[in-house]
This record gives sequence, structure tokens and C-alpha cells, in this order.
Amino acid sequence: MNINLKQVLTIILVAILSATVALFGYDYMQKKNISSNHSKNVKSEFSNNFSQDFDQKNVRLANLTTSDGYPDFTEAAQKTIHGVVHVKTTKAPSRRRQQYVDPFEFFFGFGNREMGPPQPQVGFGSGVIISKDGYIITNNHVVAGASEVSVTLNDNREFTATVIGGDPQTDIALIKIEAPEGADFEYVSFGNSDDLQVGEWVLAVGNPFNLTSTVTAGIVSAKNRANIMGEGKSLQSFIQVDAAVNPGNSGGALVNTRGELVGINTLIYSQTGNFTGYAFAIPISIAGKIASDIKEYGSAQRAVLGILSPNIDYLKENDPDKYKELQKIVGVQIDDFSDRSPAKAAGIQKGDIITSINNAPIRNFNELQNQIGRYRPGDKVEVVVDRNGKENRYTVELKNDQGSTEITKAIDGMQLLGATFAEIPNNRKQQLGINSGVEVKSVENSGKFRKEGINKGFIILRINNTPVNSESDIARIVQMVTSSNAEDKAIMIAGFYPNGKTQYIAIDLSGE
Repeated sequence: MNINLKQVLTIILVAILSATVALFGYDYMQKKNISSNHSKNVKSEFSNNFSQDFDQKNVRLANLTTSDGYPDFTEAAQKTIHGVVHVKTTKAPSRRRQQYVDPFEFFFGFGNREMGPPQPQVGFGSGVIISKDGYIITNNHVVAGASEVSVTLNDNREFTATVIGGDPQTDIALIKIEAPEGADFEYVSFGNSDDLQVGEWVLAVGNPFNLTSTVTAGIVSAKNRANIMGEGKSLQSFIQVDAAVNPGNSGGALVNTRGELVGINTLIYSQTGNFTGYAFAIPISIAGKIASDIKEYGSAQRAVLGILSPNIDYLKENDPDKYKELQKIVGVQIDDFSDRSPAKAAGIQKGDIITSINNAPIRNFNELQNQIGRYRPGDKVEVVVDRNGKENRYTVELKNDQGSTEITKAIDGMQLLGATFAEIPNNRKQQLGINSGVEVKSVENSGKFRKEGINKGFIILRINNTPVNSESDIARIVQMVTSSNAEDKAIMIAGFYPNGKTQYIAIDLSGE
């Protein structure tokens, strides 16, 4: 059989060309994957850092599906429910009491009489255990102002919790329970909220209506949702989901199908207060950073870029043409700078359009806020801006809103008191005729106690109407007051000197 030489050469040439295309195609895809993975790694490093702060070992599950291809949430739910807890709070009653006037007593000079002691307020919510030694993330509004916080696990064990601190602006709080000696708590590992996709399945785990260990499923409806919490709140970058979330779910877990924590359930968009379609969660990229700040410093550390951008809502109503022009911009245009602006100091100019921060794309102000919210004063970030069509890169050292890189420490209420305390034995309590009490052992000249006239030997019965029997009882109440978002950070002490009358003394803990 004769073989045409031309045909043979054609076949060889096609084979060589195919091999070359395949080789270059493989090389291109490898480089593309490396670039994509680099971007993902930049984003995921934050979650990994937060998990290390709480000594998490992030064991990841594969995506789970049934044999028919449908999502299977059973393993993800089973992995999560033991790390989600029921949080019960007790708040001291208001010192204002309802009064009535008895006409008989009024005319005979006895005046007003109180209707009886006010009752404490009891609230409920959820929390997520994030470390084996008992650190728990919840919502600040769940524990703010509480005099007592108790936590019930999925196995019905109950623990008294200490509030480590809270951040009203992001509505995140960190509390802690103590494990029995030699035991560890089950916890939920941090995931990467940046990797969530609109349409992805998620689970909401919590305690709605006091129903413990409740799991509901839905999808991510939107990301970076803004204008939800209203004025006075710094966080405007929520995960919107259509999983059923109801009162009591606050502080609970939003997890992906691998059972990883990707958000803290916080808000319901509803006319009635119950679930009617959408709920909102704080991304773990923000919640984890705030919790880490509170653990390390006692309060949230906020960094600022020092830029001002156009007010989109104002322009939408008052300058529609300008609004339409800005809507075409992918990024954040700089309108002006704040005083002592880190961005301006780095060389960024008015009119520049920020397009990325540390390789994370910035398409709008919410994404900018989300990214900057991950850093602390003193951190350095690479900011890419578009200036008249040309890309420019700047390294910006972020600062706090006071223009410095200093870390803000939380108020140490016990240090402000300037006193030491001693427990009172039961036989002495009986002699004094009291059921509870702690004795002031010593006071410092510069402390609040000395300033308000409390000295050695004073017996403290109650603080904010809560009985105290140990220094830890006092510390827990003081910590709850100093970490609350109330403008009036004060405690009311009821106590006496032996052989003296009962006194009521207010102590200001604002630190001023």
C-alpha cells in the first residue's frame, strides 16, 4: 500500500501543533489558577489568622450531596449544632419604680408608697463557641447591660458566662465560659465569608423562640448589603439570606455546607419582627476580627483610610446626572480627605478611584468599608487607584480616627475602683444578719471607692440590685457595665459599715 508523503507530513505537523497548543494552554491555565489562588489566599489569610487567635484547627469537610445530586445538610448540621449555644441574660430592673398614692396615707403624712420591687428583665439569644476553651461570639445587643449571662449547651449543660467585651457599632460581643477540668468544648471552625457566592446554600443554626438547636436552610440572596442597621452603626456590609431566622436566632451561626462559620445572624427584615423572607448576618471576616480585638485588647480596633467619597443617596435625590455618572464607576472615587489622612500622606489624590486593597477588588463603598474593617491602626495596606486611566499603587499605613497608630485599650473597671475584696464566711454573715456580701479589704487613694467615701471594712451587699458574694461577682458586673453601649456607665452599690446604716452609693465607670 503506497503512502502519500504529503499526507504523512500533514499528520506529523498537526500532531506537533496540537501538542504545542496543549502545552501553552496548560501553562496559561496554571498561571491563571495561580493568580486566582493568590487572590483567594489574600482574602482567606484573615480567616486563618482569626482561627489561630482562638487556637482553631480548621478541619474542612467536602461539599456534601445525596446520591441524587441534591444538597445534604445532615453532616454540616451535626458538626455545627454542638457548637451553637443558648444564651440567657438577666438585666437588673430600672431604679425607677411605679408609685401610687394612698389617700389615707397621703393625708396622714405617709406620702407615696411603692407597689413593690421591680422585676429583673430576662432575655434570650444564641451564641457560637469558637474555641475549645470556651470563647463564644454573640451579638452585642443580646448581652449588653446584662447583670447575669448563662449559657446552655446542646447537651443541656449550663454555665455562667463572663462578658469579655462588646462592640455596639458592629453588634458583636465576646463572652466566655469555663470548661470542667480536663475537658474541651466543641467549637465551630471559621470559614471564609469572602468565598460565599450568591445562590450558595447556607444553614442558620440557633435558638429561635427558645427552641434549642434549630437548623434552617436557605441560600445567599445578596452580599455587601448596606443601610440595614441605620444610623450610628459602622457596619454596612451584610450577608443577606433567605433561611428562616427569628427572635432568639440573634448571635447564632450562619454556616456553609462544609459546616464552617461564615457569619453571625443578627437582623430580620420584617414588619412583625418574625421571619418573612430575609435575614442578615455579619460576615465572619468582620465578626472574627472584632472578636479577636476584644480578646486581645478588650475593645474593637478601628483603622481608617482617611478619605471622603460622594454621598450617593444625596446625589440620587438632588443631582441625578452626577448620580448616574458615579454609577458607571467601578470602585470608590475620592471626593476629599479627612484631617491627618493616611491616604493623603501616602500620595493618593482627590479624584483618584480606589480599585483594590491588598489585591481584593473594590467595586463600591461597602466593599471598601468591609476591607478596611479587617485591619487595625498601624497595619499597612497596598491601595491601587485609577488616576485618569493609569494604575497607581500606594502603601498606606492605617491610623485610628485620632490620627495615630495607637491601640485603644478597654476601660478596666476594677482598676478604676481601686480596691481589693474579701469573701465573708457564712458564720459572720449570720452574725451580721445578711444573706450576701463582700467586704472591702483595702482601698487606694486614687481609686473611685476612696473618692466616693468607701473605705476598708465596708460591706457590699448588692451592685445594681444584684447580690454579690465574691470579687469575681463584682468583676462580672463591672465588666458588663463598662462594655455596654449605655451612655451612663455607672454602678449603684448598696452596703454598710458594721453597726452603721445601709448606704446607696453611685460610682461612675466612664473612665473620665
